[in-house]
Amino acid sequence: MASEFRYIWPPSQAAHSRHFAATLMTIPDADLTVSARGLGRNYGSFSAVGGLDLQLKRGEILGFLGPNGAGKSTSMQMLTGNLAPTAGEIAICGVDLLERPTAAKAHIGYLPETPPLYRELNVREYIDLAARLRRVPKAKRRAAVDNALVRCGLKDVARQLIGTLSKGYQQRVGIAQAIVHAPDVVVLDEPTIGLDPNQIRDIRQLIRELGQNHSVILSTHILPEVETVCDRVQILHRGKTVFSDTIAALKAFKSDRVVTLGLKRPPALEDLQRVQGVASAEAAGGGNRFRLGLAGGFEAEALARIAVERNWGLFELVPSATSLEEVFVDLTRKEQQ
Repeated sequence: MASEFRYIWPPSQAAHSRHFAATLMTIPDADLTVSARGLGRNYGSFSAVGGLDLQLKRGEILGFLGPNGAGKSTSMQMLTGNLAPTAGEIAICGVDLLERPTAAKAHIGYLPETPPLYRELNVREYIDLAARLRRVPKAKRRAAVDNALVRCGLKDVARQLIGTLSKGYQQRVGIAQAIVHAPDVVVLDEPTIGLDPNQIRDIRQLIRELGQNHSVILSTHILPEVETVCDRVQILHRGKTVFSDTIAALKAFKSDRVVTLGLKRPPALEDLQRVQGVASAEAAGGGNRFRLGLAGGFEAEALARIAVERNWGLFELVPSATSLEEVFVDLTRKEQQ
């Protein structure tokens, strides 16, 4: 019956598969916390990062991804003022990082992959030291330290030596030192690496809470973490951005090229694979459903006509959501070919 047929199709997915260079978000200056344009870093003749554009607005969490050697760490070191770029410009809350580094860095909190901890200090001593190094005024320092300890769940271990803490709590201490001066931008490099599942959940929740008051750049290899925590994702490969958009746009990325096809009287899988315009076909979890990849220029409407003409009993044709892992692998492998 016609009422049983389910056909859902977006009018166009072109807006979701565009390159970042063509879609750099236009954000009012008052909302911008990080703005990098044409950022590059060369080591002799080798270009580690080339032409990187990045914008971050207040209250946003950006997932910064890329395979090993993509230039993520180099980019984050430049964005935090720890490495001078060969080319480009960076502004932090409207302050030029290259011309006024001290003023710009005052707006940044940074947790490198290996937290810079002093194991012989207790937690409060260390966070107090971080506050002094960040030039928190003496009159406000105790309140700032207390606030960081509470926000990072460290109040009960404030007098405990850092060297005796679990790795999860040491990561919390690392985050506390990054936020003790109430920065506008918090940059976290692999904050959950090496943690157990419970510790990972705690740190993810902490990152979500940070996103309510800070702009956050999260670099991680754990792709589900980005989908769970972040508002936007930017994928870097060979020093260049190959994808940048919202998580919602990510789920629609290339979904018009992959469809789920439901048939009451399906042909053999080999026959589906031989249909002109079908690039790939595989079973999609039973129920006479199949996941088909469509070749360029071949539209879903044409596939629907073929199914009707061949009396396959078409009852479903919907675009398949694309996971971050699929987008990541597709973009980085394609660049390597």
